[in-house]
Amino acid sequence: MKKRLFILVEGEDDIRFFGRIIKPLFVTHYNSVEIIPYASIKRSKVNNFLKSVRIMHNDYIFVADIDTERSVRDKKQLLYYHFSHVEGSSIVVVIKEIESWYYAGLSNESAQNLEVPDLSFTDDVTKEDFNRLIPRKYDSRIDFMFEILKYFSIDTARQKNHSFGFFINRYHLRDSF
Repeated sequence: MKKRLFILVEGEDDIRFFGRIIKPLFVTHYNSVEIIPYASIKRSKVNNFLKSVRIMHNDYIFVADIDTERSVRDKKQLLYYHFSHVEGSSIVVVIKEIESWYYAGLSNESAQNLEVPDLSFTDDVTKEDFNRLIPRKYDSRIDFMFEILKYFSIDTARQKNHSFGFFINRYHLRDSF
């Protein structure tokens, strides 16, 4: 019997990315794949949810940006402190922030089409860096993000961002496309 997969993400930008790029890679492996933004939910409710997911023998992926932490290990320690029921094997740390994963999916040709610089590696791209790269022709950063998702290449993103590549490899998703 197939299970349900819950992908817990921080916010709206993550929902967009995981909904458009990641969820389709999992749908054939689960009865349902749901994306839940945990940052706007009380910690106690998130902890209870994680506990119930485990009791029901479903799967979850807990996604967090590394933000200002020095290492993935430090970020995981912080998450253990805040969420007592999170399991280390279910945590995925995005380096640096989800915007770096968006930008990683742009090939040279896509970057030219969007009139943005082609970056070889996006591991160090922050939200602020991403915002500076948005061409003036876009009405908002959300419009720009949607445009990137139209061009997004998983193969390119695997090469340009180590944490994205780690995620794809960890869940054996490279065989799905």
